[in-house]
Amino acid sequence: MKKRFYLPMIAVLMSCSVLFSSCIGSFALFNKLLAWNKTIGDKFINELVFVAFCIVPIYEIAWLADIVVLNSIEFWTDENPVVEGTVKKVETKDAQYTITSTKDGYKVEKDGSDDTAYFHFNRENKIWSVEANGVATNLMQIVGENQALMFLPDGTKMPVSVDEAGVMAFKQVAQSKAFYAVK
Repeated sequence: MKKRFYLPMIAVLMSCSVLFSSCIGSFALFNKLLAWNKTIGDKFINELVFVAFCIVPIYEIAWLADIVVLNSIEFWTDENPVVEGTVKKVETKDAQYTITSTKDGYKVEKDGSDDTAYFHFNRENKIWSVEANGVATNLMQIVGENQALMFLPDGTKMPVSVDEAGVMAFKQVAQSKAFYAVK
């Protein structure tokens, strides 16, 4: 009799964890798997791997793991355990960079060089900062849902609305201050 009670109770609890969390989440595991599939070959190889992963239920397992476990963790802690350690390569006209996600931000390394910068997000005061060559500089503070406080190179702070007009206004002020600093 007790065994009959536990199985339905576990099923109800698992359903409640999904239904009552109100968490859509980022589906990081599923998206990471899909992104990996897009890089392994040409479009025909990618399609074959996609079909094979659907038949063997790899995608379904990753999707279910995201729904039941990872998105719930992300909802309650604001951190997704799959996202940390993600590595991206970015190539510019001058150099190639490796960007690694960390627990509180990003580590940016210039390939073939010892140049490294760390972008940190302080959750307590909601400030993004950058650290390079042992010097930390505040970049911006999130003030509300639609506003940020930008730290300018001369030490002043500029409130900016988080929309296209606010970004454009900040860009103009930052460029003019950089221009005068060069003179």
